[in-house]
Amino acid sequence: MFGEPHDIPHEFPEYSEVIEALQESNSLFKDIYQEYHDLDREIHDIEQNVEAVSDFYAEDLKKKRVLLKDKIYTMLRSHDATVAA
Repeated sequence: MFGEPHDIPHEFPEYSEVIEALQESNSLFKDIYQEYHDLDREIHDIEQNVEAVSDFYAEDLKKKRVLLKDKIYTMLRSHDATVAA
């Protein structure tokens, strides 16, 4: 929703330890995590009217953020399942 935090620790608090471990050990995760963070920051600025853009551009960024969040969640679950096994 508008104005709510969408950073990964808020989205997946139950994976806080996994997030930390993957950031230290997995460069692909780290890159995706950083890209997500950068997009989230840009979207936040748009929503706060810090940056003026077209609605199409803003919606495109939100779609990209969702795709990255899905990738991150898949990686978190996969890592969690591997560690539990």
